[in-house]
Amino acid sequence: MTHRLCFISRNYRGIDSSGNKAKTDNEITLRQMGAHNLGMRTTYYNSKILTFFLDLAGIIKMMLTIRPGDIVLLQYPVKKYFAFICKFAHLRHAKTIALIHDLGSMRRKKLTIGQEIKRLMHADYVIASNEKMQGWLAQHGFTNPTGALQLFDYRSERVASASAHQASGACPSLVYAGALAPRKNSFLLKMQEHIRDYQLEIYGNESGLPGLQAGDKIHLHGFINPEDFISGVKGDFGFVWDGDSIDTCSGNFGEYLRWNSPHKVSFYLRAGLPVIIWKEAALAPIIEKEGAGFAIGSIQELNDRLQTLSADDIQNMRANVLRVSNQLRSGRFFTTAVNKALATLSQVVAQ
Repeated sequence: MTHRLCFISRNYRGIDSSGNKAKTDNEITLRQMGAHNLGMRTTYYNSKILTFFLDLAGIIKMMLTIRPGDIVLLQYPVKKYFAFICKFAHLRHAKTIALIHDLGSMRRKKLTIGQEIKRLMHADYVIASNEKMQGWLAQHGFTNPTGALQLFDYRSERVASASAHQASGACPSLVYAGALAPRKNSFLLKMQEHIRDYQLEIYGNESGLPGLQAGDKIHLHGFINPEDFISGVKGDFGFVWDGDSIDTCSGNFGEYLRWNSPHKVSFYLRAGLPVIIWKEAALAPIIEKEGAGFAIGSIQELNDRLQTLSADDIQNMRANVLRVSNQLRSGRFFTTAVNKALATLSQVVAQ
């Protein structure tokens, strides 16, 4: 029996969103791996109604084209259809792999943990975002085989320019990029009072965070196209922090860092920026293992910690970032995780 790797493409509304960018990047990797699209062609219409009918058409086409032995990779969450696709695949003697982008029971609280685990159990194999999430699944009763992605790949033809990233002057420069909103990053308002030996470069809609003001140590740049950010942003580090506290990452967004793999981390690395991240974040061990940045417990540590870094320390981090960035650019993390999943499911079938 032939085991085809398959996926179901869909209509992506808002391609600039990090979630859709990650999913479309993974589709590129799947096609490079020789995977078959069982659904409709990839589209990018903004209409909700059109999205509904195109995605439904993709599910119907999948029902007509799936074969026994197929292994279908689904990018979770799949609105409305996840359990149905898995059940139908099993009826056709096919298997499913679920790659987790987001867990509704964690951040949005739309599902209970029990409901989410029950839903995920429809998949024959789950690729968790990282090892912390993989452990969380096992702890809460998920018993099917699992793997861990670690970092979401970030495909772009743009490359970071080493000369463009040298911050002006001897004062280290931290870059914080993303949508600004009180419930997600109000820590920036408190951070203003604690900056001493570094500068903060903020890229985002400053109107989304009332009270945020530019000054000698804080520079506001507004939104910048992701491609231009990768090739031209100036700074020494990319900063990953969420919530309303400078002492820990708090609130739903902050706590979620314990389990998820923020696309922002990959974005910074592709831009050539070593990452500074909360020490309790799921990706902190990966960043430190790769030598591509460092972790802190509190924002108040930054002034002293940055002063301890030598020019060689920063240069070594930059070299490690370049190595990891090249892997992200080529889809290495997703390819490795999918191949591990295929190998595991092949062993299960052989048994």
